[in-house]
Amino acid sequence: MKAINSGLLPVLLLSSIIALQACKAKKLVQKPVSPQTTIADPAPQQQPKPVAETQPPVAPVKKADLNIDEVKIQFDFNSSVLRTGSYAILDQAASVIKANPNVTYHLNGYASIEGTPEHNMILSKDRANAVKTYLVNSGVNPDNLKVKGFGTRNPVADNNTESGRELNRRVEIKTSY
Repeated sequence: MKAINSGLLPVLLLSSIIALQACKAKKLVQKPVSPQTTIADPAPQQQPKPVAETQPPVAPVKKADLNIDEVKIQFDFNSSVLRTGSYAILDQAASVIKANPNVTYHLNGYASIEGTPEHNMILSKDRANAVKTYLVNSGVNPDNLKVKGFGTRNPVADNNTESGRELNRRVEIKTSY
C-alpha cells in the first residue's frame, strides 16, 4: 500500500500545481479586461459634457443697458404682427418693467400715412396691443401697461418715402411716474 501511496503522491502534487497555475492565469486575464472597460466608458461620457456647457453661452442682458423710453418696435405695412426680430428687445423691456412694478408704462402705437385715418387709428392701437400681449405673456403685470393708438400723428420720419413710412410703423414705450 505504501508503494501505491508513494506513486500517487507525486501525481497528486503535480496535478495540484497545474490546477493552481491554471487558476492564476484566469485571474490575470480577467483583471486587464476589467480596467480597460472601466477606463474606456467614463472618458467619452465626460468629454461631451464640457462641450455642451460651452456651446450655449449668451451674453446676459443687463437691465441698465436698456433705456425703456427709447424702445421702438417696428411693424410691417398694414400689420400688427410682431416681427421675430423684436422679441429680444421686448424680452429686455419685460425685465425692466418687472423690475419696476410701481411705474406705469404707455404703449403708444403709430401708423404710416397709407390707408384711411380710421383704419390707421385701429391699426396703431392693434400694434400697441400686440406689444402689450407679448409683455404680459412674459410676466409683466397688465395693470402697469396703458395702450393708446395715435394713428398717423407724431411721425418720426418723412411719410413721403418708403424708408420714412417704415420708421413710422411703430410702438413706443414711455414711462409715467
